[in-house]
Amino acid sequence: MRFSVRLIQHLGSPRDIIELGILADQAGFDQAWFPSDKFMYHAWAIMAALVEHTNEIVVGPNGTEPYAVSPGEIAVFMATLDHLSRGRVAIGFGMHTEQMVNWLGYDASDRLQRITEAVKLMRKVWRGDNAKFDGEVYHWSDQCYLRFKAFREQIPIYISGFGHDDLALSGELGDGSLPMVTPPESAKLMAERILKGVHKAGKDPDHFDICGCAWFSISPSGKGTKTDTLKDILAYFGHYLDEEALGTVGLSRAHFSETQRRVAAGDYDGARAAVTPEMMKLAVVGSAKDAIAKIEMLAEAGITQVSMGGPLGPDPREAIRLFGEQVIPYFR
Repeated sequence: MRFSVRLIQHLGSPRDIIELGILADQAGFDQAWFPSDKFMYHAWAIMAALVEHTNEIVVGPNGTEPYAVSPGEIAVFMATLDHLSRGRVAIGFGMHTEQMVNWLGYDASDRLQRITEAVKLMRKVWRGDNAKFDGEVYHWSDQCYLRFKAFREQIPIYISGFGHDDLALSGELGDGSLPMVTPPESAKLMAERILKGVHKAGKDPDHFDICGCAWFSISPSGKGTKTDTLKDILAYFGHYLDEEALGTVGLSRAHFSETQRRVAAGDYDGARAAVTPEMMKLAVVGSAKDAIAKIEMLAEAGITQVSMGGPLGPDPREAIRLFGEQVIPYFR
């Protein structure tokens, strides 16, 4: 089992987040992901800062998408950061929802074709090929090629997805997949969708990384973990989640209608107050022992990398330390 941490804006200032990334590197995490959510801290700036202050951890954006940013721009940025980090980057590419793209006026109904073409183009750029292309979405001239030699010809691409077809595409097209496993009980469902694509492409499932993105809030005693930050995350993101995944713990998007209404109105205190105990089932809450039990369930469901996200705990630094001292060693 591999481990990563998702460092979201809710955890503090950009400098706070970089400090947490340094701690994660020291604690033995394999990767650090930075969500590319619209109008929140920009993942690229934080990634560039973190690689200069770490030695081992792989860094990458989670949810960089090919609407607001050209795949050419993404490919060149990642190739540059790969040089700076000496090969310690990966990219989470795609979306966990259409709605944030819709905010910017984009129709994401062509996302499967757009993601497919974009991935092919980025790989051509990194290989040093001329990426002249005339597809359904992209039309590139013969001037589309990298003006420097890439540090690596293949940067790992993890595809983010939310629907059946998106997750199958992640298995078919990606080097890995980044499904949300919120709640953790939905992991088997997500893995099955992804593995359909893996098998379709004739890949070996044993060499495909399914990175399950879960929300964690842990502390040494397991107390104090139902934090306001966790409630904020549940209130804000709950209605974006897959309906069938929510159903594995008896929830549906309808349960989040009130939190969604209050978030849309800017009433974040009211949204937090509207979070119910049942909604806490979406996260892994408690002690390191509780986290280990849930991770064992994720492993049995086919998850090969667990991504620790959300509030992490009432003290994020302590939560990272707990993972490094108790959780990660347990699985190694």
